[in-house]
Amino acid sequence: MQRTFLGLLALALMLFFQRSPTVAQIPLQANPAVAIGHGGAIASVDSRATQVGIDVLKSGGNAVDAAVATAAALGVVEPFSAGIGGGGFMVVYLKDVDRVITIDGREQAPATATVDMFKNPDSPTGELLTFMPDRISNGAAVGVPGTLSEWAEALSRYGTLSLSQALQPAIALAEKGFTVDATFVSQIAQNQARFAAFSSTRSLYLPQGKPPVVGATFKNPDLAKTYRLLADKGINEFYRGDIGKAIAQTVQNPPVSDPPFRVISGGMTLADLDQYAVRVRPAIKTSYRGYQLYSMGLPSSGGIALGEVLKMLAGFDLSQLDRPQIWHNVIEAERLAFADRNAYLGDPEFVDVPLPGLQSESFAELRRREIGDRAPADEKAFRAAPGNPLPHQKDPSPSLTAPPAVAMAQTQEGLSTTHLVTSDRFGNVVSYTLTIESTGGSGIVVPGYGFILNNELTDFDPTSPHPNAPEPGKRPRSSMAPTIAFAPDGRVLAFGSPGGSTIITTVVGIAVNLIDLGLPMNEAIAAPRLSQRNGGITQVDGGLEAEELGQALTALGHSLEPVPEIGAATGLVIQSDGTLVAVAEPVRRGGGSAMTVMP
Repeated sequence: MQRTFLGLLALALMLFFQRSPTVAQIPLQANPAVAIGHGGAIASVDSRATQVGIDVLKSGGNAVDAAVATAAALGVVEPFSAGIGGGGFMVVYLKDVDRVITIDGREQAPATATVDMFKNPDSPTGELLTFMPDRISNGAAVGVPGTLSEWAEALSRYGTLSLSQALQPAIALAEKGFTVDATFVSQIAQNQARFAAFSSTRSLYLPQGKPPVVGATFKNPDLAKTYRLLADKGINEFYRGDIGKAIAQTVQNPPVSDPPFRVISGGMTLADLDQYAVRVRPAIKTSYRGYQLYSMGLPSSGGIALGEVLKMLAGFDLSQLDRPQIWHNVIEAERLAFADRNAYLGDPEFVDVPLPGLQSESFAELRRREIGDRAPADEKAFRAAPGNPLPHQKDPSPSLTAPPAVAMAQTQEGLSTTHLVTSDRFGNVVSYTLTIESTGGSGIVVPGYGFILNNELTDFDPTSPHPNAPEPGKRPRSSMAPTIAFAPDGRVLAFGSPGGSTIITTVVGIAVNLIDLGLPMNEAIAAPRLSQRNGGITQVDGGLEAEELGQALTALGHSLEPVPEIGAATGLVIQSDGTLVAVAEPVRRGGGSAMTVMP
């Protein structure tokens, strides 16, 4: 990754320039996280993965090919955020048919899943396992991985490469190794106790009992072997063959020896893997101030919550408001949207979600009326109640007769994950978020195969009845919000972020920065962030709480809590003249990498 002082220098330079969405004002030479050019573009969290995608584009591949190859490389160099042991959501714009589609590769619960799956077997009262590290670090937390099936489906439908061809650069990267950076080391260090508990993880990531040093060469021959098996035999080897058998065995019998926390077994079988299938679903479309935004629908709440927030904000003339009042309205709209998200959204194959009502203009208007000039009294203790969308749709959901009680915010959704964007010379665009949930996932490397299994089933709400309660074959509700937007002036924009439930608020913030404040993509991504998820306090990063804006929000009654980092976004813009602008974070998560085929 581009982990140098240039990221900090670039951020300072960006803030120096006049705020305008023109390409000429982006300081290209100073910022390795910004690239301008033609012929295709890639932005990801890692320069080596981004280069893999660029090489695919240069060799004739399209945006889908590049997205899969980049993601496969991230599975090598960013294994604690994503990989074939996890899942994700991909939004694809097909230029020749002018169509946006989404691919759902979300993990899925095995047939043994129940609402009691995370109860502590040692507890006489049946209490839940402690969330960290117990609940996130065991076989029961592992969902059936969907990433590999999603890659195969995307390539088969919309790519030009075979899966075998797309995997070759990542195979070489895993075999030859790469230089370890500070972020890689820090992510192992923060998980050292968990990783040390599993023999397969310990031997790979804790040689001599401690993380590799910065500057060392890290190789993963087992992952290279796994990718090569998949290249030669296809995904059946993963879902029905020896790799699948190894996954099921690992879930049922985690490779532990005297762990310092409670590790329970899961019930996943080869039959669960065999029954997994991706879903190609329609995108969630939202119109906002002349822009058309397409994002992910259920089982992700990302596009739905994004749309609800923007529909509420559409009723305010933000151009006539000062910055504190603009962001006050954003905070309050997020609070209300999360109340509705937490109450109603779940896997659409299991839950009768009142989506028409939630997406209606009349419901947004009703919720907008609840936004006052100040934060609610005693914001730290306040939780917004969900609205009632049923009167706002013609066919009321038969499973609901009234809004449920106040839904508490889910604050334990994993903050890891990664996001990448790609475009090609044809004008196709991909916005792709993929994950293994927590940083380091379940902490369990499949012995002999070199990849970490997810802990995605902790995204379920372990209570019933609830739209996001665990059930066999169900996909846990996600917050991922890969987004593609079309501007009135002909520009195409793609953006997204990792960050668990903060993904939604990060994407909202980027959209407001782009559309309402007129910032170029690089400034929209680099700007400090705030996140309100109906949890009382509003989290902020980038030193926002100490700035004039933060002080003004505090004066309006908001309780701001500084956190080290919210999200690690990437984005790109196809300008109306065809010029490409690719952007990654300049600082967050060590800074990312953006490149174009022809700078």
